[in-house]
Amino acid sequence: MKKWQAFAVLLLVSLIAFAPSLAAARAGGSYRSGGGSSYSSQGSRGSQTYTPNGGQSMQRSMTPQTAPGSSYSGSGYGSGFASNHPFLTGLAGGFFGGWLGSMLFPHWGMGMGYGGGFAGMLGSLFSWILIIGLVWMLIRMFTRRSGPVTVPDLGGMGMMRGIGNGGGGFGSAPPATTPLAIAQVDYQAFEAVLKQVQAAWSKGDLAALRHVVTPEMLSYFAEELAENESQGVTNHVEQVELVRGDLQQAWDEGRLQYATCALHWRALDYTVRNDRQHSDLATVVAGDPRQPSEAAEMWTFVRSPGGAWLLSAIQQV
Repeated sequence: MKKWQAFAVLLLVSLIAFAPSLAAARAGGSYRSGGGSSYSSQGSRGSQTYTPNGGQSMQRSMTPQTAPGSSYSGSGYGSGFASNHPFLTGLAGGFFGGWLGSMLFPHWGMGMGYGGGFAGMLGSLFSWILIIGLVWMLIRMFTRRSGPVTVPDLGGMGMMRGIGNGGGGFGSAPPATTPLAIAQVDYQAFEAVLKQVQAAWSKGDLAALRHVVTPEMLSYFAEELAENESQGVTNHVEQVELVRGDLQQAWDEGRLQYATCALHWRALDYTVRNDRQHSDLATVVAGDPRQPSEAAEMWTFVRSPGGAWLLSAIQQV
């Protein structure tokens, strides 16, 4: 195992070993069993996932993050033989460099020939020509075997790919975006999704969540609900009321449309233990079942043109 691989494994084991025990409090947030709450930003915003928008940067997302200034590549087109076969390319370069060095600097290394003189130089040159010719034949052979790889169209999986990685992928350019007009009916849909998500979350109803969130967000919620179940607690978010909603950004990426809204909302948000009666106040481990609390978050919604809006990301502010 390489040194960097061993270090990565050691780091991962350390993070798992020292990670705090968490139980989720409201959809998209976490309650620490030792007290206090922690809320994360998670999900995907298409091509704008990592674009600063005033909210907390994404901490969990299935959208791949490319390095600044890098292009979308890696599908096999334009990558060339050097990137696919660095060993052979380096070997050929080493042979050629060694031959050129022996010609220019005879006293560094093997000299001008086997016995010196013009005849020795010709013998050495002929040997290097044979070696380079063999390496070139190997390069040509591997080049023919490793032609460009094409990715088949998965048909109905296109929607899933778009939601998971922003509509693009390795080897494709970022999708072009255009501003999207949002109507009053859309704002009503955003408020409805907010209430439906919290209601389904409180019941631990993944089937209901599936109808109002993307598969990516559903996986995060399922993970958090499983953590709650493991710790024997249930989080309730009741009497949800939208105080204010402001559209931050709306755009069209062709196959998918996105809208990010700053939502200020209030609700009864509390977590109870499952081993006691719900009416017993001693069962409450976090929050207050009698006093509403407020939250300010940025929610991103996604839909296919003409379809229903789904929750695609939650960002803390």
